[in-house]
Amino acid sequence: MINWYINLTYPLQALVASMFTWAITSMGSAVVFLFKKVNKNTMDAMLGLSAGVMLAATFWSLLSPAIEMANNLNLISWLIVSIGVLLGGLLLFSGDKIFDRLTENNKNASSMKRSLMLIFSITLHNIPEGMAIGVAFGSVFYNLDGATLMSAVMLAIGIGIQNFPEGSAVSLPLRREGMSTTKAFIFGVLSGIVEPISAVIGAILVIKVQILLPILLAFAGGAMIYVVVQELIPESQTNKKKDLMALFTIFGFLLMMIFDVSLG
Repeated sequence: MINWYINLTYPLQALVASMFTWAITSMGSAVVFLFKKVNKNTMDAMLGLSAGVMLAATFWSLLSPAIEMANNLNLISWLIVSIGVLLGGLLLFSGDKIFDRLTENNKNASSMKRSLMLIFSITLHNIPEGMAIGVAFGSVFYNLDGATLMSAVMLAIGIGIQNFPEGSAVSLPLRREGMSTTKAFIFGVLSGIVEPISAVIGAILVIKVQILLPILLAFAGGAMIYVVVQELIPESQTNKKKDLMALFTIFGFLLMMIFDVSLG
């Protein structure tokens, strides 16, 4: 099974990895069949863990290879990477501002409509996450330090972990608003369908157009940093066990670092 996966082309490896993250989103959405609400401590621990994994992956799997590739292409590495990180962060920042404006202008809108806006917001965030997976796998093609199959897989695992709460964050509110369990589940599943699509596009782009690799790696890194700082860490700190959730974040960071350094 492992040999089969290793022998796949990089875009297909990215597709399989992103199908895994999509499956985790679907599993999170499937919680609607079992509960109307999920234990908050468990969800916060998962968010804290994935925050740590994604922070470490952002540097070792995305930013470090971006700097190396920029240097190899005789580009101004600090400038290229800075621009990419800013663009990645600004894309999600803009998406959040649009979402906030829509909800602000619809204070009297039904809670169902607000739930549908939440679906749109999560789906929008899944695009750069899928792109990050694709770019990470595509960068392995160039044999850069830090750009390894293991680091790309670990990045996908980190994104997958945080996709579980995202899936339930879609299906459970819709169920509470009276939507049928099956329909709520389907909406949760569909919110993650953009990840495999954007992952394949990202992998193909970096392989076919080498000059794009540094900026796309940095772009994905900026998007990941924004997701971690804006969503994962704050969400993991919404209960009384904030110190424990912080330890989960550190554990996730160390886990990713150990895997990347020792096995990469």
